[in-house]
This record gives sequence, C-alpha cells and structure tokens, in this order.
Amino acid sequence: MAHEHNYKLTTVWSGNKGEGTKNVRSYDRSHTVTIQGKPELFLTTDNPVVGDKSKLNPEDLLVTAISSCHMLSYLYVCAMEGIIITAYTDNATGIMIENANGSGSFKEVTLNPVFYVADKSMVEKAIDLHHKAHEICYIANSVNFEVKCNPICKVEN
Repeated sequence: MAHEHNYKLTTVWSGNKGEGTKNVRSYDRSHTVTIQGKPELFLTTDNPVVGDKSKLNPEDLLVTAISSCHMLSYLYVCAMEGIIITAYTDNATGIMIENANGSGSFKEVTLNPVFYVADKSMVEKAIDLHHKAHEICYIANSVNFEVKCNPICKVEN
C-alpha cells in the first residue's frame, strides 16, 4: 500500500513597486517561500534582465532537489548494503531549453558525484549502487526528463 506524503508551503510575492503588473518592467520578481519551522527562501526569476542573481530561482531549486534526493537515496542504499561512504560532493548541472514563445522545459540534469569509500574492496559496489539510488529517488521519479549520473569513487586514505 502506498503511503501519501503531504507538503505545505506559502509563497508570497513582494515585488509590487506601486503599479503592480501594469507592464513587464513595472514589477520585481522577488518572492519568499516559507515552510513552518524551516528557513525562509528568497527567490526570483532566472531571467537576468529582471531577476536578481544573488537570489535562488525555481530552476536552481529543481536541480538542487534532484541532487539532494539522489545523494540521500544513495547514502541510504550504501548503509543498507554495508558500503561505507566517508565523503560525498556533487557538482550537478542542468540544461533547460527556452522556446521562442517564452515557454521552456528541462532537457536533462547531470549529477557528478565524487565520493569516498572506506576501503578499496567497496569501490565497484559503491559505483553500482548509484543505479539503485536512482530507482528509489522520489524526485528523479517525478520528472519527465533524463537524469544522468557520472559517479567517481575514491578510496579514503
């Protein structure tokens, strides 16, 4: 039987400069996302003309969600399989295609995890477990584009 998870947040737009959305240049894209008991997120659009490069944007968060979910799934399957991971870093990238009409969609996200195992005997299994992690990652299972993974395993000194 499936177990339903529920999420609740509040998004508040704070970019009314006095004229609302009178035209595309009359308002700021800044907004705040709050989730009870968690840090606030200050967001904007990815559009460099009207966005704020110092703030996160939804596209950043989508790539972040995939990278984070994969890592958490991976650490879990490693723990279940007796593979000891001692460090993990992912330099993830995403490619989004913007169409002429202003719409767009992600083409792919590529995860590039570099991780350390406690012993040389764990290397092969540690690399293979990325496939299992991908299979159980909630976020990767929810997107309609390819999520690639290029794992690099190193041995703890």
